[in-house]
Amino acid sequence: MRPFRFGINVRTAGSAAEWADKARKVERLGYSVLLVPDHLAELLAPFPALAAAAAATTRLRVGTGVLNNDLRHPLLTAREAATLDVLSDGRLELGIGAGHMQSEYAQMGLAFDAGATRVAHTLHPRPIQRPRPPLFIGGNAPRLLAVAAREADIVGLTGIAFRRGGAQPDVSDFRAAAVDERVRLLRETAAGRFEQLELNALVQRVIVTDDRHKAAQELTARWPHLTADDLLASPYVLLGTVDQLVDNLRARRDRWGISYVMTHEPFMDALAPVVARLAGR
Repeated sequence: MRPFRFGINVRTAGSAAEWADKARKVERLGYSVLLVPDHLAELLAPFPALAAAAAATTRLRVGTGVLNNDLRHPLLTAREAATLDVLSDGRLELGIGAGHMQSEYAQMGLAFDAGATRVAHTLHPRPIQRPRPPLFIGGNAPRLLAVAAREADIVGLTGIAFRRGGAQPDVSDFRAAAVDERVRLLRETAAGRFEQLELNALVQRVIVTDDRHKAAQELTARWPHLTADDLLASPYVLLGTVDQLVDNLRARRDRWGISYVMTHEPFMDALAPVVARLAGR
């Protein structure tokens, strides 16, 4: 069974000093990876941001979480990734995905192909780290996860589907039964290499509370198609006391093999006591 590790998605900062401070805090709190998403929005561009984060730290791994494959030429992506791997002393984890926001394609003047076509464009670059940097492919669609099962080192489970050109998120697959199905697909597609895969979950909410049932019920206002019980059983939400969060993560690793837990910067401090208890164990 793989030991736990934890990652934080960090979007932006107002200066180089602020960005460096954020990176050092992520490292100090015991997180393994700082990741930067890839959207045409108010956030830093991934490669220069990750280079700066690596320069400000000593052990922290850095990763793209995840690149939109269609927005980048594969040869330039491979070159930039290889360069970042060298400049970070081999700390890069390269995450790629098929994209989901039609508005970004419109901004770039690109056609927004059907999901199956976008997944078929996903590539496996060959950067510098030996034997190569870990390749992370994340998403929820079965077709994408099948590619991940065959090609990736780390498979990121998100539980989110995007409708209407990416404008409408659907979290129906937050339910435990849907996660069972996704892991079954990964196991069958990966076949003999399944045990080599590291499974990741992107946690959308971390709430430390003495009343996890109340917290779950309150979240159903945001996700009305899910019940409180659905949320309490989901790997994409963490609700409860620190002891309960620790127990939940261990149970989810036992059930699904999820050992790499990722969340967003606003929840970094809330998850930190759990990281202190579980990282590397």
